[in-house]
Amino acid sequence: MVSETQLGADVEADAGTEATGDVTASNSLAAVPITVARGDGIGPEIMDATLRILEAAGARLAIEEVEIGEAVYARGHSAGIEPGSWDSLRRTRVFLKAPITTPQGGGFKSLNVTIRKSLGLFANVRPCVAYAPFVQTRHEGMGMVIVRENEEDLYAGIEHRQTDEVMQCLKVISRPGCERIVRYAFDYARANGRKKVTCFTKDNIMKLTDGLFHKVFDEIAVEYPEIENEHWIVDIGAAKLADTPEIFDVIVMPNLYGDILSDVAAQIAGSVGLAGSANIGEHGAMFEAIHGSAPRRAGQDVANPSGLLLAAVMMLVHIGQPDVAERVHNAWLATLEAGITTYDIASPGATPVGTAAFATAVIERIGTSPVTLPAVTYPADQPPLAIPPALQHEPQTKTMDGVDVFLHYYDRDPAVLAEALTTAAGDASLKLQLITNRGVKVWPNGLPETFCTDHWRARFQSAEAGATTRSDVLDLLHRLDKAGLDFIKTEGLYRFDGELGYSLAQGQ
Repeated sequence: MVSETQLGADVEADAGTEATGDVTASNSLAAVPITVARGDGIGPEIMDATLRILEAAGARLAIEEVEIGEAVYARGHSAGIEPGSWDSLRRTRVFLKAPITTPQGGGFKSLNVTIRKSLGLFANVRPCVAYAPFVQTRHEGMGMVIVRENEEDLYAGIEHRQTDEVMQCLKVISRPGCERIVRYAFDYARANGRKKVTCFTKDNIMKLTDGLFHKVFDEIAVEYPEIENEHWIVDIGAAKLADTPEIFDVIVMPNLYGDILSDVAAQIAGSVGLAGSANIGEHGAMFEAIHGSAPRRAGQDVANPSGLLLAAVMMLVHIGQPDVAERVHNAWLATLEAGITTYDIASPGATPVGTAAFATAVIERIGTSPVTLPAVTYPADQPPLAIPPALQHEPQTKTMDGVDVFLHYYDRDPAVLAEALTTAAGDASLKLQLITNRGVKVWPNGLPETFCTDHWRARFQSAEAGATTRSDVLDLLHRLDKAGLDFIKTEGLYRFDGELGYSLAQGQ
């Protein structure tokens, strides 16, 4: 038997009541308000199929529909959602969302990222399960869950064009964000009888950002002695995931790695089309398939509704209707066992069915359980998973060693730039220590083979650690400005309680 607990405590039993985390009330016959969006492309078809199945299984839902996606973008809303739709999301705090199409070109924001970050949906939970022999896979024992941090990392979306040749995207990792997602992953593992939590980072290169994620993972892991923990560098971890995914149980990752590798995991399990996900936060939750809107397949009655349906199963557990979730999930498994599939996962020689026919087949099997595949159970008395708080830590003693000044400078000879900077700085208290280009030291003693762009970093430091003041930095910048040097950004070189808070340059 397979059992997965409720994903979050943020449940409302009735419209207008406060979420208490008590599932007893929401297990009553009262309909739970949810917001539904049918999306674009194949979205309306798979949402129709999903809602038909939920209704037939006895889901107790009060549905509020909102419009999102392509048509809303076209009306001038850059995030693909209108202000009135936010009112529904705040009211229901539960969102079942079909895929949407984001227009190509600049000026349009990802609706998924906007909703996740605006509502604080910090945890993305993606089960990746193999259904052999009924869905083709090379990894029959695969049954992992990927817990992805949802708000930070490169998905903070802070980008700038700084020179003619160079764009920048900031990777933002916070201690509270790391603590919250790592603790959620361990709590999820404990609640669901999982044996191991694995962390993927690239902290051999990004020692401060990914290093913080790894450090927090190690700190929190000791609080869960019954759960095995391990860390992999993301590249070899990804290779192991593709080759032997059965060795993993729960994997927790920063945002970008989690986004990429959860799709990889879903595909090697059988198909991205089978995977649903939950986005969990303190103020609500969003449930969706992990695939896109597939506009080329729209209106053809061929799309697989399974990903959205399994997301809806996660939603039912979340809102305190495990009885309905169990009926739907087992009926879906029984449908796979009967050999009834859509085109994307059909076995060679088999005749696939369309979207509507697949939904009908699931509905016909409500009340039955699979025979070969493990039946699923969702206990009615399972307490909801608590949302870890975002902790605020006491400030540390912060001192400054100097400043990195980033410049737009056309001459590709670092020695020429060094002379210009040294002359401009004059007798300033901050002295030029090194120059880098794309992170590689090019002065002093750089290599002539190093390719340089028009984007430079000049590191200025005081003679003594911690002796730099803001006035020193302002004085330096004033001198550079008078010399006509185009500085485009600065970063302070700080220490926190004496610990270095900046990276050394490659080659330094």
